[in-house]
Amino acid sequence: MNIFEALRESHEQQRSLADQLIKTSGSSDERKELFALLKKELYAHSVAEDRYLYIPLMFDDVGLDITRHALAEHHEMDELVEQLEDTEMSNPSWLAVAKQLSEKVHHHLKEEEHKFFQQAGKILADSEKDKLGKKYLAEYQKYKSTDA
Repeated sequence: MNIFEALRESHEQQRSLADQLIKTSGSSDERKELFALLKKELYAHSVAEDRYLYIPLMFDDVGLDITRHALAEHHEMDELVEQLEDTEMSNPSWLAVAKQLSEKVHHHLKEEEHKFFQQAGKILADSEKDKLGKKYLAEYQKYKSTDA
């Protein structure tokens, strides 16, 4: 599995969790569980993706621009997650922020899949894509199985 195939699997989980989360209400067990799952998924994905996609791309001029933009979006999502952690789930503003996070997740993933991956695919050699995919999956699984 190459790096792009591996990333797409996590992207599908992120989309699903974000969509489910914004359909919840109040301080329900379902909301708590889905938020915890989404938070862990976003964290494991971004740490492994930064390390095994974006850092290797930084050594190319075109890749540097892609990387800056993607890392800025990762930071924006992190800030929204922090805002959710600091807000009571029963507060109506919690859902508004969760919707912002969902929109940001969907925007970021669409941009990665339809723009960044094509540009990165031209920069990385096929053998490197496969190696990075294996390393990404190992790192991703490590963070998914620990309490971050």
